[in-house]
Amino acid sequence: MSADGPPPGDAVEVAEGGLDSALDALEGDIQEILDASGVPGAAVAVVHGDELLFAKGYGVREVGEDAPVDESTVFQIASMSKPIAATVVASQLGDGLTWDTPAAQYLPGFALADPWVTDHVTVGDLFAHRSGLPMAAGDSLEDIGYDRDDILTRLDQLSLEPFRTTYKYANFGLTAGAEAVANAVGTEWEELSEQALYEPLGMDSTSSRYEEFLDEDNRATLHALEDGEFQPLYERDADAQTPAGGVSSNVLDLAKWMSLLLDEGTFSGEELVSADQLVPALTPEIVSGQAGASNLRASFYGYGFNTGTDPTGHTTASHSGAFCLGAATNFQIVPSLGLGVVALTNGGPIGVPEAIVSTFLDRVQFGEVHRDWLSDYGGAFAHYYEPAGDLAGEDRPTDAAAPGPLEEYAGTWTNPYYGDAVVEVQGDALVAALGPDGGYELELEPWDGDEFAFVPSGENAPWGSKSSATFTLGGGAETMNLEFFDTNGLGTWTR
Repeated sequence: MSADGPPPGDAVEVAEGGLDSALDALEGDIQEILDASGVPGAAVAVVHGDELLFAKGYGVREVGEDAPVDESTVFQIASMSKPIAATVVASQLGDGLTWDTPAAQYLPGFALADPWVTDHVTVGDLFAHRSGLPMAAGDSLEDIGYDRDDILTRLDQLSLEPFRTTYKYANFGLTAGAEAVANAVGTEWEELSEQALYEPLGMDSTSSRYEEFLDEDNRATLHALEDGEFQPLYERDADAQTPAGGVSSNVLDLAKWMSLLLDEGTFSGEELVSADQLVPALTPEIVSGQAGASNLRASFYGYGFNTGTDPTGHTTASHSGAFCLGAATNFQIVPSLGLGVVALTNGGPIGVPEAIVSTFLDRVQFGEVHRDWLSDYGGAFAHYYEPAGDLAGEDRPTDAAAPGPLEEYAGTWTNPYYGDAVVEVQGDALVAALGPDGGYELELEPWDGDEFAFVPSGENAPWGSKSSATFTLGGGAETMNLEFFDTNGLGTWTR
């Protein structure tokens, strides 16, 4: 016995009047979630087809200032940039350029650790995080100041996971795929995004350049969570990974984009993206999370989109964005309902935008809220705030040995992945300068003999992080191992 085709997307009916009642409750739900979380500000929009049903801002752009968030406030959207990038890519496909085009064909000098994978990894593989690159490949290079080109040329030093069978989320893998497409059409990625998507859709407040975000008067400041409070402590220039995490936008612009997705590439009657190229991005390409039990649902990833089904059986496409330095975002579309909702916030990731979106969709589909979404998502994001480093939470041993003369550790240490580290004596400690211009500095304080302690900084170093720097001197090759940078076995410098 065979079926005539796949089951319909609306196999489970939603609650009668659910959309209207969800809209009626939305403002109260948003305010309740913000009050419970302490996040300073948020903006939310809802679309039904090409109709904007709701757009409003809440709270303030910056703690200590009076400027309010409104529907026009521009936020850094972090990894919500990925589905934006996938939409741009889809708009360029055809005439020989496809999701299956090998990236190396348009990326001179691009290489991964395995030559066969280098030759065969496609734009789609990179957008689906199935290239074999390890989790967060290249992120630590961005932390210490390297630009996009420098990072992409170093990816070949990273050991690969099994190709096309392993899902590992990699910002710079996706960025490489986007760069290949931009090169194929003969322009820069930032310019391509403007020409292919932002301008045709009228996304006038959306940019792929950090300097243009800074030029916005009505923009939200990042707020990081430290000691339980959100404070405006950091800035985040994500230009190195713009396709994966560097877009800035507001909910009005993103509402137009969601309407484009819901109509499979058509907006206001004009086809901007071929449905044949966009739909593969919105449908599963790899399992991103195993179910773990037979009564649970697995999660999937398309090309730049999280994809799957919700508890009612409706297909969904979504993505979150998170800067631990102070931004959290989320959107979700339910194509069979013609519905899209987006939430942008100016506080670090604790599940607020996801809770807003999920609470709204619960009310639409069930007529009531089924779970404490803020608590559930807060637990899921808790690992973002776990201090990194082997010395986190540790005190210096009471019987610690003294280091040798500090001058013995000073000098230039070399590393093919991270580049040179220049170690100098400053007072009773050492300072190691990393990065292309030595702009990323680590104060190395004596810990135990030839082991020193340092506090890393940046997007991947939560508050409370502390790591070791261990020197091996004398004899043959002398080494300096920085444990925080040794995730992929590349954290040892020599001299």
